[in-house]
Amino acid sequence: MGKKTISSDFSHRYKRPAASPTPNSSSPSINLHFLSHSLPLTSLSLSLGAMAQTTPNHTQTVSGWAAHDTSGKITPYTFSRRENGADDVTIKILYCGICHTDLHHAKNDWGITMYPVVPGHEIIGIITKVGCNVTNFKEGDRAGVGCLAATCLKCEYCQEGHENYCDEVQFVYNGIFWDGSITYGGYSEFLVADSRYVVRVPENLAMDAAAPLLCAGITVYSPMKDNNLLETKGKRIGVVGLGGLGHIAVKFAKAFHHHVTIISTSPSKEKEARERLGADDFILSTNAEQMQSKKRTLDFILDTVSAHHSLGPILELLKVNGTLVIVGAPDKPVDLPSFPLIFGKRVVKGSMIGSIKETQDMMEVCGKHNITCDVEVVSSDMINEALDRLAKNDVKYRFVIDIAGGSSPSKL
Repeated sequence: MGKKTISSDFSHRYKRPAASPTPNSSSPSINLHFLSHSLPLTSLSLSLGAMAQTTPNHTQTVSGWAAHDTSGKITPYTFSRRENGADDVTIKILYCGICHTDLHHAKNDWGITMYPVVPGHEIIGIITKVGCNVTNFKEGDRAGVGCLAATCLKCEYCQEGHENYCDEVQFVYNGIFWDGSITYGGYSEFLVADSRYVVRVPENLAMDAAAPLLCAGITVYSPMKDNNLLETKGKRIGVVGLGGLGHIAVKFAKAFHHHVTIISTSPSKEKEARERLGADDFILSTNAEQMQSKKRTLDFILDTVSAHHSLGPILELLKVNGTLVIVGAPDKPVDLPSFPLIFGKRVVKGSMIGSIKETQDMMEVCGKHNITCDVEVVSSDMINEALDRLAKNDVKYRFVIDIAGGSSPSKL
């Protein structure tokens, strides 16, 4: 990246919480705010990486897989994790989903990657150790970890059970934990996690197919819950895009007894939408006649597409007072014309993952309805191939790494 200076947004997102609920007197004193304004990104990545390696409490050696530069190539990486603390659980990782966010971080597409980065925030495994303050988990439990590693625990969002919107949220990888160390994700043999950010996985769910629920699943479940689609029935719901998020959105919507329409640019997806996933209708968004014929027919639309696109034609599909929720993350501003909003009294809003309580509730719903993701399981020596295919949207519908059963890092 040369001498590009890190943005102020990065310093805000990655600063250490002002008061740690689990202080460690042996942790180094790190002024991330100062670093973020005085170092270019490359220097910051190196400095923080060195600090993470020398944190005194990080005495456990773990093998994993990391990207080390903007090529995004994943290679074996041995690093250190902290000892299991009083509030922690240690999880032997069995499976880890591959999210498109992993690809962005590996290649530093967003300019915020701290190399080396160990991706992975769709983590499922077995608890092997519990801290003395942990009462809701025991050794041998099936556990899942999603995107969250730490929040401030004190702000209004944390207090009201919306900690995923905490101003000081830190993520499972490429974040800064309370002890000042960089977080490393699920492309590794085990994880030490604060139990407050861990969920229980129902016994009846296949663990490989349940892993993507920790990100893709909660990302589409949360806006459905927020818009009262769990309690009401018979609404007409549109899902834009049939990928990792879109396919699980269809499963949830059908489980909640709604009429589901897939909106896609790919005519080849109509058969799989109807026959494989049980969608009730299909609209080819590049077909003006189809789009016109479906105007004002939908109550709610969930837009899962990350590619740049205009929201105008999609908004016209909504009834008056309809709602469009964006959960995809295009790297360019979306086109949002005003007339479809004004003349339809429509709402456009965004949503990101969910709280830990919402995630646990979602897992219970999935257990009740036997909802899992359609996955393609790959061994650890196939990670780079999977990421290449993911970049081409060549997966139905989520890659999952078999962490425990695949090749050891030394054989990659």
